[in-house]
Amino acid sequence: MAGDAYSSPWHFAREVSRGAGEPPVSLRRRVMLERAAWQLRQGRAVTEVALEAGYSSVEGFSRAFRRAYGTAPSRAGSTGSHWLPAPNGIHFHPPVALWIEGYPRGRSDMDPTALLVQHDLDDTAQLLDAAAALPAEEWDRVRRPGETVLGWDGPEESVAAVLDHLVYTKEVWLASITGADQPPRGSTDPGSLRTRFEQVAPRWLAEIRDIERRDAWGDAMVDALCDPPESFVIGSVLAHVLTYSAYRRQLVRALLREAGHPVDHGDPIEWLRSRS
Repeated sequence: MAGDAYSSPWHFAREVSRGAGEPPVSLRRRVMLERAAWQLRQGRAVTEVALEAGYSSVEGFSRAFRRAYGTAPSRAGSTGSHWLPAPNGIHFHPPVALWIEGYPRGRSDMDPTALLVQHDLDDTAQLLDAAAALPAEEWDRVRRPGETVLGWDGPEESVAAVLDHLVYTKEVWLASITGADQPPRGSTDPGSLRTRFEQVAPRWLAEIRDIERRDAWGDAMVDALCDPPESFVIGSVLAHVLTYSAYRRQLVRALLREAGHPVDHGDPIEWLRSRS
């Protein structure tokens, strides 16, 4: 493409980045992932889709897909829209076209809000994996008697309780935002909690991205699930979820260390480096 434009690869990439808001390699990779997500929903095999998307292995494709959509390719049907955040509004449009938004509202993956949302999900998944290695008696052992993060949520005195609140918070708020019924309180054994998280995480991510695309952070909702009903600005809901999720994740780390299981610091800087 640089040759067709009578330009060097370096200068071509620079000009595309300046005009489109992302390097040509990143733009192509994103559009190909969007196409892959759509193809998977049509019933295509993961291996076939991975190769067509330009990946040399299914493992590499699966890692890229999970980073982008918050779930495995085998669960592509639960990801909401196949569109990913795009600073230029250029998206894959089935079956073989591109769609260009007249007023692009997507943000770069390096936008702080996008980073915080994705880090929250990835870090929670990592902690669920780490906690699953605990002996059964340590999983729900009371280590912080009387520990309460939010008064209306009740005590969070064990690893199991804190992880349950991490997952349930998103289940409840997602139901409120999408107009679904109050979700039941699910089981809190390691396997069930992981299943609940894998079900809510991609839906939560897709909903946040849709809100961002519509620039609906200033919208308000009246939540009838509350007693009495309350109104909430959507942007404040995300700020609330991320604030207390960050605290709970560090609380889980402290409890795991007390149980003799060392864990990392959960630093977003280190997390981002590991993704590159």
